[in-house]
Amino acid sequence: MRKALVVGINNYPTAPLRGCINDASAFGNTLEVNGDGSPNFDVRLMTDVDTKSELKGQIRKLFAGDSETALFYFSGHGFFDDLGGGFIVTPDYQPNDEGVSMDEILNIANESKAKNRVIILDCCHSGSVGSPQVSGGKNAQIGEGVSILTASKSDEVSLEINGHGVFTNLLLDALQGGASDLRGHITPGSIYSYIDQALGPWDQRPVFKTNITRFTSLRTVNPQVPSDILRKLTKYFETAESKYELDPSFEFTNDPKIEHNYVEPYASEDKVSIFKELQKLASVGLIVPVDEQHMYFAAMNSKSCRLTALGFHYWRLVKDKRI
Repeated sequence: MRKALVVGINNYPTAPLRGCINDASAFGNTLEVNGDGSPNFDVRLMTDVDTKSELKGQIRKLFAGDSETALFYFSGHGFFDDLGGGFIVTPDYQPNDEGVSMDEILNIANESKAKNRVIILDCCHSGSVGSPQVSGGKNAQIGEGVSILTASKSDEVSLEINGHGVFTNLLLDALQGGASDLRGHITPGSIYSYIDQALGPWDQRPVFKTNITRFTSLRTVNPQVPSDILRKLTKYFETAESKYELDPSFEFTNDPKIEHNYVEPYASEDKVSIFKELQKLASVGLIVPVDEQHMYFAAMNSKSCRLTALGFHYWRLVKDKRI
């Protein structure tokens, strides 16, 4: 089971927001299904939650039980208190009682029996969750299996542009494929890397904290390279240092039926099929031609191709039967 509580609050009595419900709705819709339309998370979308009590109760329900993954997303106001740490603000906020404590959310997640717990906060001062500088180390313990991704550091605000959160816009791009690996898996770590690279040193800085031994995939999209082609890496390259010899018969345009200059040996259907797979692997940086700039010229000039460092990584995964 994979479940997610997705919360967006716009309706604050004295400081209304515009984009949080849109962001929460878009995030929930994206998370609900994978790129191929298959079911992903069972999403509970809540907008303009009225009270701290109601929100805290829903957070407790989310992290109750022993689901595979429990994910909490919040978009709204955040508040920072030098003494109390960070809070996600609810519409019933009062002085000295602004909302649900971020430390308390972390404690609830830490105590959950869910295998993977993910907390994503798009609000001001969200980086204070689990920060020893804020809590003095008392509530900073991040339990095993917990990952935290926040829009900004503890002393920063989180911005909206054109009615949408800057952070969530990037988060959605990442989930829709921007942060996927070659097999189509999108993890909290790859999402952070994507957002981190998109935001410059003068922008709000995202924060990523985790205590895991293995990343969980939050969503899958169509892979850049089909798994059946990836698994052929060890077929084409017997060792990591091997070269795959090419010749003009691999290039489908090198055919007497096509009017242009062609050379022997002419295109072979079997070799053309192999070459298309090799070109696919080259297009994503797994192999490169030797002594030529392009795979076409490597074939036409009877050169070879070899694995890149990234290609060796996937070659090893195939050899170890992990793909």
